[in-house]
Amino acid sequence: MVSTNNERLAQLKAFDETKTGVKGLVDAGISTVPPIFIHQHNGPPPSKTLNTTISLPTIDLSGIDTNLTRRTETIKSVQEAIDTWGFFQVVNHGIPQSVLDDMLKGVKRFFEDDDEIKKGYYTRDYTKKMIYNSNFDLYSGPATCWRDTFLCVFAPSPPNLDHDLPTSCREILMEYSNQVMKLGKTLFELFSEILGLKPSYLNDIHCSEGLQVLGHYYPACPQPELTMGSPQHADYDFLTILLQDHIGGLQIRHDGQWFDVPPTPGALVINVGDLLQLITNDKFKSVDHRVLANSIGPRISVASFFTTGYHPTTRVYGPIKELVSESDPPRYRKTSVEEYANFFKSKGLDGTSALQHFRL
Repeated sequence: MVSTNNERLAQLKAFDETKTGVKGLVDAGISTVPPIFIHQHNGPPPSKTLNTTISLPTIDLSGIDTNLTRRTETIKSVQEAIDTWGFFQVVNHGIPQSVLDDMLKGVKRFFEDDDEIKKGYYTRDYTKKMIYNSNFDLYSGPATCWRDTFLCVFAPSPPNLDHDLPTSCREILMEYSNQVMKLGKTLFELFSEILGLKPSYLNDIHCSEGLQVLGHYYPACPQPELTMGSPQHADYDFLTILLQDHIGGLQIRHDGQWFDVPPTPGALVINVGDLLQLITNDKFKSVDHRVLANSIGPRISVASFFTTGYHPTTRVYGPIKELVSESDPPRYRKTSVEEYANFFKSKGLDGTSALQHFRL
């Protein structure tokens, strides 16, 4: 076993040191999936299972700031979606279709730029404003995933436009992040009202203080049944806003089954993260999801995480006092976002919930 572990570590280091990610393997013309990418599935490989396609609840956000009836109806719809699925889609969210399209194109441009340019951003130092690598949990996860990622930190302090961001996508990254921040604050207002709190509550306690924008690039895979784009996991943040292209591959877990979430043009997918479940004392639930590998591609997606992540902060979060009582006491210990993010990163995407580590 030791020799096997040593062999795997050597393969991981060799892959990491190329600084060209999964795309580099595909560009080299590989026809089989390297051993480090092979996932041990419990039961049939995901691509061979009979997955049920669902239509996520689609919520129209138009008029919620000017029409009280519309806002009340929307809040009810959001609550039903969270209670049932933990996921929903939003349309008429205020972000122009041209910005969505340009964001997907910008991510694609970055990953298909010259390798030497991209290597300048390749790092595992998560204190950087721009981090490009393949698999944040490359050395801690049980198997490597078929995807490359860049992560840009836009809040609480913005990046330097000229020095921190690549020319291939810097303008659209700034525009998209500004638009997403506005949408996130609106969603936190709706969530606050669902919880019976004043609309500004979640924003006031800084749930929208941090914003990370992740661009994912999933190349076409020669043996998609052997690997995953992303394995089963829940997000570690307060809230995630996902933009996905036309290829799809996202699945969510509900009642013990996996459901395909096909892309809807113009819609953004919203899901609750672990930290929101923690501070709401399980009133909201983060839900496991995954991404299948695909024989066609590349698939592009953009995940916006509302979190300060690995950046140091003195702020501590626990169950909101207005949401606990003698009959429903706190279920989680207090933690900082940094502590939660570091535990999540060290654990890797191993299929288990990070929340259990913080449960009382």
